[in-house]
Amino acid sequence: MADIVDTAVNAGSFNTLVAAVKAAGLVDTLKGAGPFTVFAPTDDAFAKLPEGTVDSLLQDIPQLKKILTYHVVSGKVLSTDVVKLDSATTVEGSDVKVDASNGVKINDATVVTPDVETDNGVIHIIDTVLIPA
Repeated sequence: MADIVDTAVNAGSFNTLVAAVKAAGLVDTLKGAGPFTVFAPTDDAFAKLPEGTVDSLLQDIPQLKKILTYHVVSGKVLSTDVVKLDSATTVEGSDVKVDASNGVKINDATVVTPDVETDNGVIHIIDTVLIPA
């Protein structure tokens, strides 16, 4: 089984996320032992951001790291566990809100594909980029 980074690369729909992870210097971390739970926004999710947002983040590495680590929770949290939560603390340090009353939402993002297992954690594919407060 591939790790989180290789799984994202091989999927082909996370080019922006992978480029951001590389720019932020987080590749080695996300290839590490983990386990990690990643709420992974697709390229379409990044495309919904206001024009120029991704380019400006790529120029502001501290802010980029903050946003990317806001998409990661320590440990392997499968969908069967996520539905029992109302929040989760991210690697960035603040919490995301979890709402499983109608599908699963993480803040305002909908989980479109849960439980993509990797050898160092799990990816839940989301349709919106999470922005910390």
